[in-house]
Amino acid sequence: GIEEEIYREKPWGTAHAILSGRKVINEPFCVINADDYYGFDAFKKMVDFLTTEATDSNYSIIGYQIGKTLSDFGAVSRGVCKVDEAGNLEEIVERTKVYKDGETIVYEEDEQKFPLAYETPVSMNFWGFTPAVFAITEKLFKEFALANQDKPKAEFFIPLIGENLVKSNTATFKVVPTSNQWFGVTYKEDKPFVQASIDQLIKDGAYPEKLWS
Repeated sequence: GIEEEIYREKPWGTAHAILSGRKVINEPFCVINADDYYGFDAFKKMVDFLTTEATDSNYSIIGYQIGKTLSDFGAVSRGVCKVDEAGNLEEIVERTKVYKDGETIVYEEDEQKFPLAYETPVSMNFWGFTPAVFAITEKLFKEFALANQDKPKAEFFIPLIGENLVKSNTATFKVVPTSNQWFGVTYKEDKPFVQASIDQLIKDGAYPEKLWS
């Protein structure tokens, strides 16, 4: 639906990546970051949701305990999930400087520190949808692309879809809690910890040494 050519310096973003699958995905599906480790429990809970609860107006997001997503080597950005009494997502508040401060977890804003509970749910970009999401995603992408024609690095992110669906009362997102540890390499110093953690999972029998023979 966009006829004019738009110059780009970066891909269009994670929500555009979802849209690229619209012609081949015909059933409930989940979306993750390809370079993160999410844990068995999170995948099992997502599968359970997609097979028993997902509808065209009821989606999901896995909520990780913020204390299990941090780096020992510096501050990180995290999307803190605000959840209503029914366990559904109200909004995701982006905190751009979250870190361990002694025995506590804090985020900084306007040069002030604010505490966060260890169990505070955060989004690590693990979403559950049905194909009905493609229609609204396509509409929003066209609007985003035209509004950002002069911004070759602007990205269309998945939380923009979630925010639109929640605020318009088009769909709900159940925040599905997991106790799994999340692994990712935010800083190069994180790599040995991630490698050791994966090695331990293999030793514990959670995964084979070689996933594909």
